Amino acid sequence: MSALLLRHARVEDSPDPADIRIRDGRIETIGQDLQPPDGAEVLDCAGRVVIPGLIEAHLHPDKALLDSVRPNPTGTLADAIRVTAELKAGFTRNDVRARAERVLRMCVLNGTTTVRAHPDIDPVAGLVGFEVLLELRESWADLVTLQVVAFPQEGVFRAPGTEKLLRKALDAGADAIGGCTYSEASVADCHRQVELVLDLAAEYGVPADLHADFADDCGDERFALAEFIAARTVARGLSGRVTLGHATSLGGRPPAERRTVLAGLAAAGVAVVPLPATDLFLGGRGDDTAVRRGIAPVRELWEAGVLTACATNNIRNAFTPYGTGDVLEAALLLARLAHLSGPADLRRVLRMVTYDAARVIGLPEADYGVREGAIADLVVLHTNDYDSVLLERPIRTAVVKSGRVVSRSTFSAELDSSPVTRRRA
Repeated sequence: MSALLLRHARVEDSPDPADIRIRDGRIETIGQDLQPPDGAEVLDCAGRVVIPGLIEAHLHPDKALLDSVRPNPTGTLADAIRVTAELKAGFTRNDVRARAERVLRMCVLNGTTTVRAHPDIDPVAGLVGFEVLLELRESWADLVTLQVVAFPQEGVFRAPGTEKLLRKALDAGADAIGGCTYSEASVADCHRQVELVLDLAAEYGVPADLHADFADDCGDERFALAEFIAARTVARGLSGRVTLGHATSLGGRPPAERRTVLAGLAAAGVAVVPLPATDLFLGGRGDDTAVRRGIAPVRELWEAGVLTACATNNIRNAFTPYGTGDVLEAALLLARLAHLSGPADLRRVLRMVTYDAARVIGLPEADYGVREGAIADLVVLHTNDYDSVLLERPIRTAVVKSGRVVSRSTFSAELDSSPVTRRRA
């Protein structure tokens, strides 16, 4: 494999620049005045900050970029599901591949080196999106690591035949099993879906990643499943292998109840991934006064010890008509929504799309980060100030995947501050 030396790199929040020597796809040494390996490319970082590759812990590439085809007429979750279901009937492999590759290109250029993708699996879409993402997992492996989740957007019991398709996807090599509890018609079926998803996780030895509790409050008990999921996770010995996406209704519970639920999630080792762009866009649609903008209670999740990441979710479709493929944009939005500010908070939010996200999706600790021995998935940022990374979302000067520079960006800005001579009339 090729070798690389990053010269004069500011390793995350380190006060002084250092060299990073990379060989055979891994960080070999970090130190001063290192000699490049034979034949190595040398990249002068000029004191710029280097962070680990960004991680998109929850993304739907198969249904991205559909908003220009058919937008959401009401902005509600129900219409987002309905509109997308209608469009899925016309999905082809070429269509899904073209949109998914466009999104992956956005992500890589913005410094993402790992994506957990959730393609829809149901009797309408079949396995089209899933199979395309499996193909892209191989063909894009030199640019980005893809984890592919078998995801039942339309529910399981509400869409007969879905369980069989999920098993086919797991047999074909899905990296995780997904769930969408609130798509079921009753609380009883929501419970049945949780049981099935966790059973499949245990049977196939894969993690489970469920969309759950995605509402403004818990008025409908289908959106109050966090404690049930935590209990069933413990019962199956799946601690550390279950994730909840959205979980906005946690914030709608009374404080004492919320503390109990969060403690249960922490004890069960269930992670939570807020998806702020989607949560903001779809939330509060039934309110006509003091419109709510639901988000999982991030600071309380931290304080309870719940592993928490952040992700983009959807890009320019009926669920979220925005997005550039930059997960730092989602992280900054989360900070704004969750009342997080100051260097300590913002550093922790940055971890939600790096180190904490890596833990959520199960990357081995020794393989991730700017540390000796780790896989060399790195981003060189156009800044020498670590604490400006989230606030400024600087240009990704270079993106390194497994020790190879896969993306380069240049940036130049000039302010003309020379005095202006004014002529008198």
